[in-house]
Amino acid sequence: MPTRPCRVEIRTRTLEDNYRFLANLAAPHAELLAIVKADAYGHSLAHCAPAVVRAGAQWLGVTSVEEGIVARALCPAAQILVIAGVFPGQAAALLAHRLTPVAWEPWHLDQLEAAAHAAGLAPGSLPIHLEIDTGMSRQGASPTTLPVLLAHISPASPFRLEGIMTHLFAADEADGRVTAAQLDRLDETLGRISSAGLFGEWLNVGNSAALLAGQARAIADLAAHHGMKALLRPGFALYGLVPEFNPDFASAEPASLAAARTHLQPVLSWKTQVVGVRSVPAGAVVGYNGTFVASEPMRLALIAAGYGDGLTRSLGNRFSLLVHGARAPLVGRVSMDQAVLDVTGVPGVQPGDEVVILGTQGGQTITAFDHARAAGTIPWEIFTRIAPRVPRRPV
Repeated sequence: MPTRPCRVEIRTRTLEDNYRFLANLAAPHAELLAIVKADAYGHSLAHCAPAVVRAGAQWLGVTSVEEGIVARALCPAAQILVIAGVFPGQAAALLAHRLTPVAWEPWHLDQLEAAAHAAGLAPGSLPIHLEIDTGMSRQGASPTTLPVLLAHISPASPFRLEGIMTHLFAADEADGRVTAAQLDRLDETLGRISSAGLFGEWLNVGNSAALLAGQARAIADLAAHHGMKALLRPGFALYGLVPEFNPDFASAEPASLAAARTHLQPVLSWKTQVVGVRSVPAGAVVGYNGTFVASEPMRLALIAAGYGDGLTRSLGNRFSLLVHGARAPLVGRVSMDQAVLDVTGVPGVQPGDEVVILGTQGGQTITAFDHARAAGTIPWEIFTRIAPRVPRRPV
């Protein structure tokens, strides 16, 4: 049966090209862990995880054990890192599906150790990535909890310290001072870990902004100093967007960032259709609570998309979508399932015409940055806000 005409198109070959570009940018200093958490930033884990693996990704990053189980079914050979840790009762499932946990709380290791013993795992057979808090104050081991965690990782324990990771929380700040301070704290902590007789294989640090800003070499140098290999975690850039750096690099923009602006291409387009077209006289009220009143005779197009699909409600009367390659303003409030466009200045609009919510039509493009600026948020939220009821289709 034909479905409601509101859909997301995912260009999987573009995603593969983006991954290869980023992998080449990181080489030879670092390898990549492809972030496909939050349903691949709203793009569809089912379509995106296999695509990056086809492009050469050996590591995938997911939020939860639940996502990891889905990713494992899609990508049987991938190494899958559960970034947000395990919750009570999940450790056995994590082991069963060969997922790798990030841990930073003693109770994480308690749960994992109990499940490992129940499964009869041999000592040193369960890889873990230990997260260090280097200043974000969100997740990660603090200086006071670190000794407790390290005490769990003994030769007799089931754990193997495969990776040590941290989150760089200001890699998009061009002066790099915050990142440098975080790496200094990480360096100190790595020294404490090695003094305890423990050594990780991977230094798991750095997001899209860190990679595009040219920080792979500094992270790799830190890793090599401690006998480790560098692993960077691009997410945003995988899907074709370049972070906006603050302040701007201006004349000091590194070659890696300039190349990314040229080579990375958006993976997602969001489209719907015109449902009906009507003419209204001056004085006609449009939408709930009459927030728009026609000042002259107008032609209006009803579209099959609303805030129930993820089209931000606050965009009514302040944003435009694309029809016939032209920008048509959203008028009145965005409803749950529908919205209205002013197509007075766009000749020939009729039911069935394609409307682009996010993407390119003709010579015009609407980006996630455009949506985010109008809605007062960030592009990541724009993507993940697109509702599950909107089908994702590979093209």
